[in-house]
Amino acid sequence: MAVQAGDLAAKIRDVPDFPKPGILFKDITTLLKDGASFHAAIDGLLAKIGKRPIDAVVGMESRGFIFAAPIAYQLGVGFVPVRKLGKLPADVVSVEYDLEYGSATLEMHKDAIKPGARVLIVDDLLATGGTVAGTIELVKQLKGDIVALAFLIELSALKGREKLAGYDIVTLVSY
Repeated sequence: MAVQAGDLAAKIRDVPDFPKPGILFKDITTLLKDGASFHAAIDGLLAKIGKRPIDAVVGMESRGFIFAAPIAYQLGVGFVPVRKLGKLPADVVSVEYDLEYGSATLEMHKDAIKPGARVLIVDDLLATGGTVAGTIELVKQLKGDIVALAFLIELSALKGREKLAGYDIVTLVSY
């Protein structure tokens, strides 16, 4: 029997106190190891993305790659990786963004997106919105047009959606 997108929450494992006390980590590896669930997750995201015109799919290191690459493949468009500082070999654009305690830097190759390209940004999880806000800034530096943001999971209580007001956001599982 095929797994439905609505059944995916049951496939995500809760890990208390990871990576530090007080955090309830949503572990997607239990979903990913189940072929039917992984298939349902990709198909569910594609269904919510619909027929939007998309020229490139951007995914953030590392779990965003897991979802962005097969979505790009199914859409017949290129996949653009966003990496942490110093991981890309050619000329890059970069952005520093805030984390809960400190900051980090994201990079994308300067030639990854053409001006005016219609871009879908994909990640596994929308929490506070910091990583995706940084990624949006990279796409804007390259003059790409963001069509939508897609996430497997949204942690609603962390209000990342508010930080991303004005963008079309699709999610499959919300906590």
